[in-house]
Amino acid sequence: MIRLKIIYHCFGGSHSSVTAAAIHVGILPVDRIPTREQLEQVPYFDRQVNKDHGHLRLMGIDEYDNEIYIIGRRNTHKEFESIIMNLAELFEFADDIHLVNCMPYVNWKMVVGGYTSRRLKLVSIGRPIIVKGVQYSYLKIASLVQNVKVQIAAANKKNITRNL
Repeated sequence: MIRLKIIYHCFGGSHSSVTAAAIHVGILPVDRIPTREQLEQVPYFDRQVNKDHGHLRLMGIDEYDNEIYIIGRRNTHKEFESIIMNLAELFEFADDIHLVNCMPYVNWKMVVGGYTSRRLKLVSIGRPIIVKGVQYSYLKIASLVQNVKVQIAAANKKNITRNL
């Protein structure tokens, strides 16, 4: 079985990628929308600041021993994925990386709340807005994670069959 490094990425690495990674490793439920308290207990949720952008953070290990990471990559989606995959190919571990863009699941509440909380440092105003935004998109984010797990399981099955 291939053990992967799965990297969930978004603008700031504080909300959508953290939520997806937390679902992936079982910190958050896959089948229901979490409470505000549950979201706020997730490591890195609404905690990253500018100096944290570009730094991988390990969220945990999934049930298949894959390492699950988050990263904030600002507005460099295409460049980020290109750089990571080019380095992975250069150092011959491209098959061990799986990148997951979480930005399509970000809604206006997450943008406004994130800006208010992280950039303006008005956490008491911004965080409740973020929580509502994450809750609104939560089941879509959970579906993304489920799709990632299906893709990984299919790839592992293909590799096992090929190696028999």
